[in-house]
Amino acid sequence: MEEQIKRIVRRQKWLYALLWLGSVVLIVAGEIGVGDWQGMFAADTARIYYGETLVILLTATCVPVSLKLFAWVMTKKIEPVTISKALYLYAVWSNVRLALLALPLYSGLLLYYLMMSNKCVLCAAIALIASLFCVPGEERLRRELNIDRDKE
Repeated sequence: MEEQIKRIVRRQKWLYALLWLGSVVLIVAGEIGVGDWQGMFAADTARIYYGETLVILLTATCVPVSLKLFAWVMTKKIEPVTISKALYLYAVWSNVRLALLALPLYSGLLLYYLMMSNKCVLCAAIALIASLFCVPGEERLRRELNIDRDKE
């Protein structure tokens, strides 16, 4: 079981780093001007309106859901099962939580560079800040699943 915990934590840290690395790559590509996609829709007010609305709605739904859904799943679905099943469910729902945070993050950054809209980058920043509440680690996994080192 100890090896399974270490493998889950290693994978979660890798996915978390990938979330941040992807946003850094997108920011660098947008700032140094890779391609001709920056500001492509900056003059189209209808697209800006729909894009901003989409990103704001994604942020307003995905960020709270990613944080509260995981807490709800922990109490309702993960705690009543065995340790090995709980570890599997923890990994799956942690991935779901990161995917929910990646939606407003990447769409906000992409639409910011396409439309040059500050509202989109603000929503991406909200998603990045919310991801700080999801930093994976072995101690966090043990605390959330109530696994003591002494029990093993």
